[in-house]
Amino acid sequence: MIQLKKSGSILFALFCASIITITASAQSDTESTPLQLKYLGAAGWEISDGNVVVLIDPYISRLKYGGGGHPDDDRPSFARNDVPVSDTELIDSIITRADFILVHHGHFDHLGDVPYIARKTGAKVIGTETTIMILRAYGIPNEQLYAVGGGEDYQFDNFSLRIVPSIHSALNDKHYFDTRRYDRNTVLEAPLKINQFIEGGSLMFLARFDHHDVLTMGSMNFVERDLEGIHPDILLAGVNGSRLGLYKYDERLLKVTGNPPIIIPTHWDNFRLPYGFSQEANVTRNLIPFISTVGDLSPRSKVITPVHLETIVIE
Repeated sequence: MIQLKKSGSILFALFCASIITITASAQSDTESTPLQLKYLGAAGWEISDGNVVVLIDPYISRLKYGGGGHPDDDRPSFARNDVPVSDTELIDSIITRADFILVHHGHFDHLGDVPYIARKTGAKVIGTETTIMILRAYGIPNEQLYAVGGGEDYQFDNFSLRIVPSIHSALNDKHYFDTRRYDRNTVLEAPLKINQFIEGGSLMFLARFDHHDVLTMGSMNFVERDLEGIHPDILLAGVNGSRLGLYKYDERLLKVTGNPPIIIPTHWDNFRLPYGFSQEANVTRNLIPFISTVGDLSPRSKVITPVHLETIVIE
């Protein structure tokens, strides 16, 4: 079973979630249902149109591991070969319901809290075979698990989902590359160590809600040919420093997705810091230059800067 921890101090109380209301171009001539998007940090989101609640890479524990922490963060530190401990009290204060959980890839900052959340909510989880094998190791029943490889287009009640093949960010100055995969023959014993949460291939998702299409990204990279013809009205754009090592990343992403009317940066923060700690350095380094670039390349697009645990309402 996954090792879980009840946190003694809940930083969630620091946040009185304000609501930002935006009018976007809907995908229908009929009156649109407002879409609510709550930023959970890293590549994590809670999205609901009133009919369905979808979580994307819900990583809430924000453990201090692998460096990049803060001297004022007095929580325990974890090495990559340590077994992680989910902050279940914090998760419970934020996540109350989920119908689906979409996982872009298997790294810990995407999948680490999913075993607890999937068990707590009973949500259907959609991800690569690597992701599914990790969840099976934690005892999540098969009826909740949907292994995909990219290219599938599924219809569920009140919600449809196109799975788009993708690739991981070009980390370590473009030296990152990981071909490891878990499959049905892999023997895994939970709890896993942080370094056992391998990428296992990467995905994007086109989530079609009531009158709104949301294209999600879990990395600062994409396969351009697989995005051709996909023109969402809301793009959750991967925005971090690694994108700068790619050829005309911003320009190509905006062009191939049809210059979406609403663009919301994702995976731009330091996810090793607890909620409530300053993200000013990442705002300066990642968000401000991206917003400026979008203003030049796609002036009709509106960039919304997300804030941890705040709700953005798209009319």
